[in-house]
Amino acid sequence: MDFTPTEEQEAARDLAARILGDLSTHERLAAAGTGTDAELWKALSAAGLPAAVEEIGLLGLVLLLEEQGRVTAQVPLAATGVYGILAVARHGTEEQRARLLPGLRDGTAVATGAFPATGAVTAYDGRLTGGVTWVPWLRDATHVLVPDTDRTLWLVRTEDVGDAGVEPVELTAPWAAGRLVLDGTPAERLGAGEGAGPYEDVLAAARTAFAGLQAGVCAGSLARAVAYTSVREQFGRPLATRQAVQLRAADAHMDTESIRVTAYEAAWRSDAGLDCAGAALTAAWWASEAGKRVVHSGQHLHGGMGADLDHPVHRHFLWGRQLDAYLGAGTELLAELGDLLARGGSI
Repeated sequence: MDFTPTEEQEAARDLAARILGDLSTHERLAAAGTGTDAELWKALSAAGLPAAVEEIGLLGLVLLLEEQGRVTAQVPLAATGVYGILAVARHGTEEQRARLLPGLRDGTAVATGAFPATGAVTAYDGRLTGGVTWVPWLRDATHVLVPDTDRTLWLVRTEDVGDAGVEPVELTAPWAAGRLVLDGTPAERLGAGEGAGPYEDVLAAARTAFAGLQAGVCAGSLARAVAYTSVREQFGRPLATRQAVQLRAADAHMDTESIRVTAYEAAWRSDAGLDCAGAALTAAWWASEAGKRVVHSGQHLHGGMGADLDHPVHRHFLWGRQLDAYLGAGTELLAELGDLLARGGSI
């Protein structure tokens, strides 16, 4: 395994870091409320970063999402990347790729996914019926990737769902989420075949991508804590000189690195065409379990300032907890991983 980024991946990551760092300031994020930062999404799209995902692959997307997570930028990059660009590029027909990818590349189309499958959506004669409790970035999406009870993938245009089928839902993090209601809604099957293979691939990619986003959220939280404890003094000494503070920060650093390296491995295996279901579950488990430890530590190390809901570190806390919920409880992920290993799968 070699996680060394290619020149193209490094260039995309550096460009993303610069744009996100310039535009995702605390003031702009506060002003954005719970919606997408449209100006930032346009800047990322104009720079060709969503379009680059096809070339830099899932590992490259993870690198971009790390930079997004560091500043908790409110853009649907993870959702569009895995449920749109990579899903269509990998599993769409030639006609679907030609029709759908241009809009996803330039940012005029936004994709999201009703993942993981809950068995709540049925398909009959190209129409879907059912509901999904909440879908991230649904209020901004033009297309939703929906798995049915057979785990066949369907693309639904939100304009066909209508306003009544997208009910706003406020989450812990500001992800412009919504409840999806389908009532005989027309849909097109992604790709020419049926079966669970494409679903499993998209699910593994989503788990990997959102784990990469969590790695960035944790890195940003820890960086803020380190900066704060280095200048905040207690009894004439910076807090960072206290052994208890150092140990708490060291544990958070190790947790963050564990999230990062497992996400990298899962992404590398996916890009190499290897079995990555177990690696994706492992990354998701670390992102869920360790992620919430890190963002709690980041807030705790700020002392009383960490209790201020307007403090930038609190946003990392909200994102970390939301990603924990989205990826699934650690015990559930371990149970799924155990079932996978029992069937002869690998990590």
